[in-house]
Amino acid sequence: MKAETKAKIEDTVREILVKSDMTETTEFQIRKQASEKMGLDLSQPEYKAFVRHVVTTFLEEQDQKSKEEQEEEEEEENEAVKNDNAEYDDEGNLIICQLNKKRRVTIQDFKGKTLVSIREYYTKGGKELPSAKGISLTEEQWSALRKNVSAIDTAVKKMQSRIM
Repeated sequence: MKAETKAKIEDTVREILVKSDMTETTEFQIRKQASEKMGLDLSQPEYKAFVRHVVTTFLEEQDQKSKEEQEEEEEEENEAVKNDNAEYDDEGNLIICQLNKKRRVTIQDFKGKTLVSIREYYTKGGKELPSAKGISLTEEQWSALRKNVSAIDTAVKKMQSRIM
């Protein structure tokens, strides 16, 4: 089977799968709809096996997404529980976590904007105060960073493998 044909079949099958009710739709129905849409008999063994592969892959991806969403919801629930027992610094900023003795992640309100602050702290007069060393991210910047965490992890692992 040509790569171009495979790509067209996969795109068509995935398009149908996205629009289908997966609790009631069968592989046969998907294959039939794709055949009609493409004007190609997908009941031939080679096509049939490929359609089955696309459907199986799609279902596995959906299952993985569902698991990830469930894990995110659980994390958010755990975070909400943690925030009920929230700890604040001397400046009134919500402490999310301590990275080490001197560094911590806090949420702060600055001129009406919520910021995620990753900063070094120092002690003066018995108080823990934020230093100039660090970064404060707006919600948009924090969101951009979060979206790229997996790419950063991959790059770090690649770099570590080069070093070792």
